[in-house]
Amino acid sequence: MTSSTWTRLRSRLSFGQKEAPHLRLGRWGEKVAERNLKKQGLHILGRRVRVGKHDEIDLLAREGALLVIIEVKTRAKEGLRPVRDAVDVEKQIRLNRAGLAYARTCTPRPEGLRFDIVEVIGTPDTPPVHVRHLPGAFGLHHGFRY
Repeated sequence: MTSSTWTRLRSRLSFGQKEAPHLRLGRWGEKVAERNLKKQGLHILGRRVRVGKHDEIDLLAREGALLVIIEVKTRAKEGLRPVRDAVDVEKQIRLNRAGLAYARTCTPRPEGLRFDIVEVIGTPDTPPVHVRHLPGAFGLHHGFRY
């Protein structure tokens, strides 16, 4: 099957389908997080930045000379486990890889990298919304250097 055939088939299959509720909630949470980070003075460079085949950065920002890689976790309500626990070691390693790959493309090169997590608790329909920004939530894992 050629790529153009696949594209036509995929567009026919998805025509008229609604976005899954968890994806809609995640997209909304990213917008809430972005607004919150802008208020804190971060300069947003991009949303949902694809790096390579498999890696995606939810929000990419600059704070001074630092490149900030931000993972946004959105939940309708607070559970027993903190939302930040959903960013496990495997996800942190993927974000390390993506952040380093992106930093290599920047000119001028950032002085450093920071990995943040933003927790968004709430829904668009049920305010109030709670936003927790965890700057420097994790660092580079062994095997990665900047």
